[in-house]
Amino acid sequence: MAVPAQPLPGYFYDELSKIRVLEPDTAQTTDELREECKDFVDRIGEFQSLVGSFIGMVDGLAQEVEKEKMKAIGARNLLKSIARERDSQKQQLQALLIEKKMELERLRVQYESLKQVEQDQQEITEDFGLK
Repeated sequence: MAVPAQPLPGYFYDELSKIRVLEPDTAQTTDELREECKDFVDRIGEFQSLVGSFIGMVDGLAQEVEKEKMKAIGARNLLKSIARERDSQKQQLQALLIEKKMELERLRVQYESLKQVEQDQQEITEDFGLK
């Protein structure tokens, strides 16, 4: 079908011989821009989906890190507690050792004293036996 002459100023015929308000070049540019916008919106949607997945993954990792951090803090506190307990036990053993050394010294002195008494008694017995 042949394109009729321009009907009125500001109106145009398209390739299907329909009356349009926009010039055919402007209409084509508008359609291309509409398609580009649609592609852009689709790509933005994909990007948002990827970002959402990434944020979810990072949140999961952050929770795991926090859980491991709490485990590490617990282990560190347990080690500190064990170290304090070991120090306390060491001090108790040192006090017991000092006590045992003092008892040993007391028993040694008592032994020496008893040895001296025994020796004196033997001398007295010998003196009585000779007389």
